[in-house]
Amino acid sequence: MSGVIESARCPDCTPVNSPRDVRMSNSGGCPPSSLSPVRWDLSAYRGCLPSPTAENDGPCQWIGDFGDPPYSAPGMTFNTREDVARGLREAGYATDPVFVQIMWLATRMQKPILLEGPPGTGKTYLAQALAAAAKTDLIRLQCFEGISEKQAIGSFDEALQRLYLETQVHVLDREWEKLRLSLHTLDFFTQGPLLQAVLQPQPVVLLIDELDKVDQKFEALLLEILSDWQITVPKLGTVKAKTIPFVVMTSNQERRLGDPLRRRSLYKRIEHPDVRKEAEILDIRTVDAPTELKAQAVGLAQALRGYNLVKPPSIDEIVQFVRALQLLGESEIRAEMRDVLLPFLAKTEEDVKRLLLKDGFKSLVVTALKYRDDALRAMKAIEGAAA
Repeated sequence: MSGVIESARCPDCTPVNSPRDVRMSNSGGCPPSSLSPVRWDLSAYRGCLPSPTAENDGPCQWIGDFGDPPYSAPGMTFNTREDVARGLREAGYATDPVFVQIMWLATRMQKPILLEGPPGTGKTYLAQALAAAAKTDLIRLQCFEGISEKQAIGSFDEALQRLYLETQVHVLDREWEKLRLSLHTLDFFTQGPLLQAVLQPQPVVLLIDELDKVDQKFEALLLEILSDWQITVPKLGTVKAKTIPFVVMTSNQERRLGDPLRRRSLYKRIEHPDVRKEAEILDIRTVDAPTELKAQAVGLAQALRGYNLVKPPSIDEIVQFVRALQLLGESEIRAEMRDVLLPFLAKTEEDVKRLLLKDGFKSLVVTALKYRDDALRAMKAIEGAAA
């Protein structure tokens, strides 16, 4: 079986020899799952880069074209602001008209967006919902202390390079310079999330999650991508974007991000939701739950966040809490259910001890009832607006 990808060809194209043929022919026809697939360098195919067609119609459209400068590469955008609002809501993300306009402008202007705020406020979920709304893929770079350029961008597959040289031993002496150059191409490069995102044939959402965990050196690495939509790799050279991803960066503020990164981005602060916003979120994400139960859950979430817990419950944890109550067949939250419900709400030893105090959880249930009425009014207002 040939390693040439037939779907990537057209009558006017001349495919180049690729070491990917070596991998596939030496593995019985298919790349083994233990090996990362090597992508084609699409520049080797003249005239075959994707272009807008009727297949791309939908809430997203293509803008621009391929070529230099890199800003002319197509990016993800929505036709209207209403498409943004509708798409996010269908994906389970509650937003407001101002934020919808910010997101629409960010996609139209191909500007990254930086979301900053406490953990558990839905920053990561926004990127996932946006990808779903745009009917595109999400590529995620999960940041952590000590992350390297190799893990973010990728590295050369030395085993594959050696394998290729073994197959070319008969021409090694007379064509060494040509072989040496061919070894440092995308065919031999295992791509990390950043490089994957800019080489996709169709624009994707690139989530750079918890960016505050990295150091300033890694932060500086992102500037070239966010400014010029290209990545420079030693020996590989400068790789320009085939398409421009929509970049969502999140920060929990463990470290202040630098000003150069902020200048290149739109900024939005995300806080824990108020009663109305959380009522809307639960209304969207737990459609079949009783309204009274959802309203009481909103009240309990507000009470818990005002209880000075080490780790206040996130939005998603409250959603899972409501789903657990549904599975239990419960229509209300009762103090007697404390021990069963605590694993959904208290995630540290200190918080568990506080809620196990004689009146700890019971007082929270009482406080939740005070917020419940506000949540019910908010849900009725949402229903009225939808009608």
